[in-house]
Formats: sequence, structure tokens, C-alpha cells
Amino acid sequence: MGPSTLWWGGCCWDAFAIPHLVDAAPEVLIATTCPACATPHAWTVTKHGPPVGDHVAHFLTPAERIWDDVVHSCENQQIFCSGQCVNAWLAQTSNERGYAMSLTTLWRLAAHWCEGRLDTPYERREPTAAADYFRSVGLHGPFWGLPDSTYYKGSWHDRR
Repeated sequence: MGPSTLWWGGCCWDAFAIPHLVDAAPEVLIATTCPACATPHAWTVTKHGPPVGDHVAHFLTPAERIWDDVVHSCENQQIFCSGQCVNAWLAQTSNERGYAMSLTTLWRLAAHWCEGRLDTPYERREPTAAADYFRSVGLHGPFWGLPDSTYYKGSWHDRR
């Protein structure tokens, strides 16, 4: 929710991008519930810095497959209370771990990703440019199409 508009972010990535993308909404209230335990959460997100919190954003679908089924990908970019809630949700849904990150990393990812999104026509980043962007915000490993020897299946360390 912005100062005068209720926005819809289909995923946590899009929701965190709103204050960066919409000049009329320099700060937005983002509200959601943990997919595992249904605890409600809310943050004020601005373009000036990430919100405070030890929550974990989990992305289920690897970057190279996001556009195969963008609705499924977005539905599964969610914020959890903690790593334990991510584990519980994975067990409940029989999904394999994707990539988990802090709210700080999520904010960095969203900050400039959507630049140009409101332009007509909008042009998506080429894979090389996307990989460069992911690397620049601290993402790593094959999940993001990046080589990184510290990443292994099941890993979810986040370099804040």
C-alpha cells in the first residue's frame, strides 16, 4: 500500500520493487503471512534502505526457469519467519529447497531490477546482463546462473 494507491506485487521481489519503480510511492507498506505458520508480517519499504527483520525470502524456481511458468514462479517467491519455517513449508509441500536470502538481499535485488519496466516497449535484460545484475546485488550460485564453488544443493547461505 502506497500513500494513495493499493498496489499488488505478485511476489516479494515485485512488492519490494514498488518504491523504486513508482515515484508516487516512495514508501510502501508490504503485508503478508508466513506460508508455513501463517504469522502475519508487515514492513515499510522505501527506496532508501531495506526494512529491518530477520525474515527469510525463499525463491523456489531457478532464474533460468522463471519465465517457463511465471505465475508459478511468482507464487513461490515468498517471505518466511525463519529458516525453520522455510524447512517446514518445504516438508509440507514436498518441494525442494530453492534459494533463500535476507530481506536486505531481497531489497537489493528489487532496487534496480525493474528499471525501465514502465517504458513502452519494455525490454527484458539479456541473460548476460541479468547474471551481471544478480552478481552485483550479492546473489551467487547456479540458481542464479552464476558459477560459485560455495553453493551446493540445499544451501541457502546469504552474503548480506
